[in-house]
Amino acid sequence: MPTSVEVLCAIRGSAESAVATALDGATRRITVLRRCADCAELLAAAAAGLGRLAVVSVDLPHLDREAVAQLHAGRIRVLALAPPGQVTRALALGIDAVVADDVDASGLVAAVLALAEAAEEDLADRASSSAGLRDLGDLAGVPEAAGSGAGADDPDPPEPGRIVAVWGPTGAPGRSTIALNLAAELAGTGSLIVDADTYGGTIASLVGMMDESPGLAAAARAAGQGNLDLAGLARLTPVLAPGLRVLTGISRANRWPELPASALEVVWDVARSLAAWTVIDCGFCLEQDEALSYDTHAPRRNAATLSALEAADVVLIVGSGDPVGIQRLVRGITDLAGLPVPITAARTIVVNRVRASAAGPRPGAAIHESLGRFAGVEGAHLVPDDRAAVDAAVLRGATLLEVAPGSPARRAIAALAMTLTRPAVTAGGVGRLRRAGRFVRTG
Repeated sequence: MPTSVEVLCAIRGSAESAVATALDGATRRITVLRRCADCAELLAAAAAGLGRLAVVSVDLPHLDREAVAQLHAGRIRVLALAPPGQVTRALALGIDAVVADDVDASGLVAAVLALAEAAEEDLADRASSSAGLRDLGDLAGVPEAAGSGAGADDPDPPEPGRIVAVWGPTGAPGRSTIALNLAAELAGTGSLIVDADTYGGTIASLVGMMDESPGLAAAARAAGQGNLDLAGLARLTPVLAPGLRVLTGISRANRWPELPASALEVVWDVARSLAAWTVIDCGFCLEQDEALSYDTHAPRRNAATLSALEAADVVLIVGSGDPVGIQRLVRGITDLAGLPVPITAARTIVVNRVRASAAGPRPGAAIHESLGRFAGVEGAHLVPDDRAAVDAAVLRGATLLEVAPGSPARRAIAALAMTLTRPAVTAGGVGRLRRAGRFVRTG
């Protein structure tokens, strides 16, 4: 048990004085360092290194998932006071523990001390920590949210869907084309195509939708407020074709701050329940915003891409089948392998727009030889250049499966989809990639 628990309070309304007095006067082990008027003051105090635990009202203005993530980044645990109907939302914000807003002084003090003890022990297992904190809520008189235990007694719970992140280096190698048509090929078991390219998302244009569709930004906002559920995500993902849904991206590149990683990780989790396969079209840039690294609260320009790569079960690395594209692909494989973000997904190389005019009379052999020599890659998946079919699909706002099912490009993408659905593909572990079939070793 810590000898002293330093607390930051941010409580709305008339209860603020009672909470602060109860905590500060109940025991010498609790000290209220600051009584914050709003969320901004709370975050400022945390940034200054004050406190190790925050007691907040769940309805505090501007208290969202990103604010809670900032508190956690400062090693501050968060205890929320909430009415029974707001418990689920509070937990969705990432809050560590919840007590009833009408809890008595002794119950509140007990919850604060218990959470402080958990923080002191520095629990590494988040699932174990969540279980313990749920018990705190029960002790404080907050009933378990309805449906929160769904599936616990289900003898055969549904298997979560899998996520495929489609990434590639700069130079427009055809990431969006591969992602969209791969999702179309996976639609038989239910698929979702997501546009997470914060530089130049094109999925909406490729399927003939208006850029003003709510899409990923709306889902991230709902997730940030703790309000995104399966039904909410379904409303934001219109059906393009039987079994195929779409979550469009931001309409302008300067809207990238609307996609924080703390909210997107919730979107990816809910997407696993919505579709058997979620295919995410990622941006090209992997930079960690080093110039802003001194500021832990600064938004990250490439958070959407890095979040998708971290959440993915499979990462497709897409390059273009020409000398410049292969050179960029080789460097991109190295960049991806060197990311500090933990990427545990299996990875495969996809070379798009393979053509003799750019790679010689035997383009496939030349590409395999180059990738084997310079990147240690074996068995890259090749997609032939089929400009006429791709152009026709773009013109109609449709997929290759609908417009040109017999085209060489479509057949290659269909073969890629069949490869992904094999059990061995989706069981890739950390740092282990299959050499057989379409999988490669990246170091």
